[in-house]
Amino acid sequence: MIVVSFVLWLNYASCLESEFKRNFHSDQRIGEYISALANAACLKYKPKAYLLYGIEDETHEIVGTSFDPYTKKAQGNQDLLPWVMSQLSPNPNFEVHIVEHANGRVVVFEITPARDRPVSFRGESYIRIGASKTNLKSHPEKARAIWTRGNDWSAEICEDATVNDLDPEAITKAREQFTVTHLSQADEIAEWNDITFLNKARVLRQGKVTHTALLLLGRAESATLLSPAVAKISWILKDADNRELDYEHFGPPFLLAGDRLQNRIRNLNVRAMPIGTLFPVEFTQYDFWVIREALHNCIAHQDYQLRGRVIVVEFPDHVILTNVGDFLPGDIETVIRQDAPQSIYRNTFLADAMVELNLIDTQGGGIKRMFETQRKRSFPLPDYDLVTPGFVTVSLNGRILDERYTRLLLERTDLDLEQVILLDRVQKKLPIEKSEHSKLKNAGLVEGRYPNLIVADVVAKATGKIGEHILERGFDNRYYKDLILEVVNEHGTVSRKDIDNVLLEKLPDRLNLQQKRNKVHNLLQDLRLSGKIINRGTRARPAWISLKALAD
Repeated sequence: MIVVSFVLWLNYASCLESEFKRNFHSDQRIGEYISALANAACLKYKPKAYLLYGIEDETHEIVGTSFDPYTKKAQGNQDLLPWVMSQLSPNPNFEVHIVEHANGRVVVFEITPARDRPVSFRGESYIRIGASKTNLKSHPEKARAIWTRGNDWSAEICEDATVNDLDPEAITKAREQFTVTHLSQADEIAEWNDITFLNKARVLRQGKVTHTALLLLGRAESATLLSPAVAKISWILKDADNRELDYEHFGPPFLLAGDRLQNRIRNLNVRAMPIGTLFPVEFTQYDFWVIREALHNCIAHQDYQLRGRVIVVEFPDHVILTNVGDFLPGDIETVIRQDAPQSIYRNTFLADAMVELNLIDTQGGGIKRMFETQRKRSFPLPDYDLVTPGFVTVSLNGRILDERYTRLLLERTDLDLEQVILLDRVQKKLPIEKSEHSKLKNAGLVEGRYPNLIVADVVAKATGKIGEHILERGFDNRYYKDLILEVVNEHGTVSRKDIDNVLLEKLPDRLNLQQKRNKVHNLLQDLRLSGKIINRGTRARPAWISLKALAD
């Protein structure tokens, strides 16, 4: 950066998206500010953004800084600049300039605006609102705007491709699917030639072959025309010990990928016993509509420019599907609650074509429908992993995790989806919020001390497993205290080990060994404070005696 007059340039930078700091604070904050400034510059159509050290924020007076970005160390004693660059995704290509001014050193980070996706730092995206930095996920409308600022890769024309690079079988299948979504035009569709049909289906652009056309309808060998982007779906079969047994890679046409995957995935039967009958109900492990919907979502939302592939891993009791690219709506709960078309699409042109060809839900409710389908089958709900930056993973269970949950859903068709989602988390031993616990408890569906929840009595009765339920829930405290008193009264003086031998096996299975020992400790202290027993030993070697026996 050549600056004729730094003061004049500083005035220019003040008109752009800029953040002024007196001195360096932390490696974490510098990365957050670069993310926030790159995203803010994109929204405001600014050519650059600046992060400046050695400048007073309010007055823009040059005060100087001791910060040297080339010698400063980051976490793990790494050099600061390479570390910051490695944590940014995508890297906004910032440059660092040092200006030695008469009033002191000024360090300038010159940042390129975000383009076609938000810039994140360590998996989180930030935005500058006024003079404050905040999480971008708190401002979905701004995130949406950033995604629409750039070019849609899926809509780009592949200049080297022609209609001859498209697969005839896939085009025939596409016509069938398009007719399903446009039944009133069935006769007219039959008269269209391929070019007219593909234009109408939003696969071509004015007769020219797009990336979308090659993905959905391209011949297998046409995948090379998309390079350096990768168009591949990998199915991998593994055993319970994660050993690979078989695999197959699917290239274009992705329109036929669902059929090919269905022919690969095994779909065995599982059984459950409803209440009041000796005849079991049989379920297939998977509903193939759910697997296809998950696969088509991966295809629609894959970030092809990151050169990854869609991966489907089949284990004996579950299937995991993963695509490259962050989950743009933010969280699954919002998608299910809103039950509306997504407002942000990574590949808008591709998503529109998939809607036209009946591959993804027209109304945007595909994910909710997946949950509803699993709920109607009385199966565990899909598990979305959105924690790993740059990937979206959905796991579909092919087995019954908790028969009480399954039988409950078979009997209680009146439960709403929100209740079922929470019960699904309880059966999977996943945490829920206190407010959510209250809803389930008030409905009589769970019990236990938060957060160690189990299915409540009403469920246990419905499933006919009262004994198993009590083993998991445990008895009330009075029962355990009576046992302790009985042991102490019968044997006079007893050690803690003696009491553990009696109680530990009777405490609920949901507690681990340390939790059980803590429970016994609390029971003993309650009895001591209530004046029923006393410790005549030491803290390390307690000797418990009944006060009633001493009085006698």
